[in-house]
Amino acid sequence: MARRTRLKYTSSLKAEIWDRYKAGQSLWSIARSIDRSSSSIYGQLAPTGGIRPPERIRSSRSLSLAEREEISRGIVANLSIRAIASQLGRAPSTISREINRNGGSHNYRAAKADQSTWDKARRPKSCKLANNHQLSGMIESKLRRKWSPEQIAGWLKREYPGDESNQVSHETIYRSLFIQARGVLKKELQQYLRSKRSIRRAKNSSLKRDGLGSIPKAISISERPATVEDRAVPGHWEGDLIEGSNNSCIATLVERHSRYVMLFKLANKKTDTVVSALLKQARMLPEELYKSLTWDRGTEMKGHQRFTLETDIQVYFCDPYSPWQRGSNENTNRLLRQYLPKGTNLSVHSQATLNKIARELNERPRKTLAYETPADRFNACVATTH
Repeated sequence: MARRTRLKYTSSLKAEIWDRYKAGQSLWSIARSIDRSSSSIYGQLAPTGGIRPPERIRSSRSLSLAEREEISRGIVANLSIRAIASQLGRAPSTISREINRNGGSHNYRAAKADQSTWDKARRPKSCKLANNHQLSGMIESKLRRKWSPEQIAGWLKREYPGDESNQVSHETIYRSLFIQARGVLKKELQQYLRSKRSIRRAKNSSLKRDGLGSIPKAISISERPATVEDRAVPGHWEGDLIEGSNNSCIATLVERHSRYVMLFKLANKKTDTVVSALLKQARMLPEELYKSLTWDRGTEMKGHQRFTLETDIQVYFCDPYSPWQRGSNENTNRLLRQYLPKGTNLSVHSQATLNKIARELNERPRKTLAYETPADRFNACVATTH
C-alpha cells in the first residue's frame, strides 16, 4: 500500500479548515475533503479549543519587508544610519535598533530580520482571570456546582455591581476552559459543562449526515406563518428526541411562547411509536394551545401526515443542518442532559420521573421570560382559554 504523503498545513489550508468548521462541517467531512484523518483535523483545532485564533496583522508603525530590504542595500552601499533613515523617513534610532538586534551591519539580512521580528511579536495578551486568583476561584467553584458560564457571569454582575475587577463575560470563561494555553481554568472543569465537549462546536454544526432525515411531503419551516416566529401567540411547539444507550429515547416538547416543557417515555423511535405518543400528548391539551409543531428532520417523523390528519395540527420541518431553527427545544435538550446524561440508558426512567424533571424545569425562573417561570406563563395561557 502506498504511503500517504505528508501534508503541510499551510496558512491557506488552515484557513480553509477553519472556514469549513465554522460553516458547521464535521471533522469527518473536513478530513475527507482534504484526504486526511479526522484526528489530524482535530489536532489543528484542539490547541485553541475549537475557537478560531484571530488573524495576526502587522502594526502600521512596524518596519515592512520592503523597508528592511532598503536598509540591507544601504548597509552594502556603506551609507550612514542617518542617510538610510532619511531615505525611509524613519528616525535614526529606529534604524540603529533594527540593525543591532538582527546581527549588526555585517550579518543583517532583510528576510531573516523580518521573520524574526514577526515571530517575536507573538505575545498573547494576559487573560483577566490569570491576574485575579480570587475571581478564577469563584468561577471554578460555580462550575463545579454545574452553573453555566452565562449564569456565573450574570451572578458576578449582580454580586459585584460597579466592580469590573470582579466581573467577567461568559465568553472569557468559555475561552479559558477551551484554550488551555491560557493556564487559568483546569481542563477537568470541562466535565461540568452541560455539553462536556473538549472543543467548541461551531454554531452551524449538526450531527446529521447527508442523506438522513428524508421526510415524505415535509413542509419546510420557511412556510411557517409569521405569527409563530414572534412568539407572541401561545400554542406553537417545538419537538425532538433525545437518545441514550441501548436505543433508548425520550421525546421532548417545548412551547415557544412560555418555554413550557413536556417529556414522554418511548419504547423505541419507530415512527408509529413516536406519532402515537404525540397524539396522546396532543389530546391532553386544549386546541387553542396546540396549533403547530416544528420538528427536526429525524426519520421518526415520517408519519407526520397521520398526526396532522388526526389532530389538524400542522407539522413543519427544519432545514438540514439547522438545529438553531428549533432554538427553544435545543436549549431545553441541553438543560435536560444534566438529568439525562449522554450515553446512559434512558429506558430506566419512568414517566413519573420524567414528569418530575419537566416540573423542575418549568418551575425554574428563566431570563428570557424576565425571570418568570414557564409554568406561570403557561398556566396564564390555560386560564385565558377557559
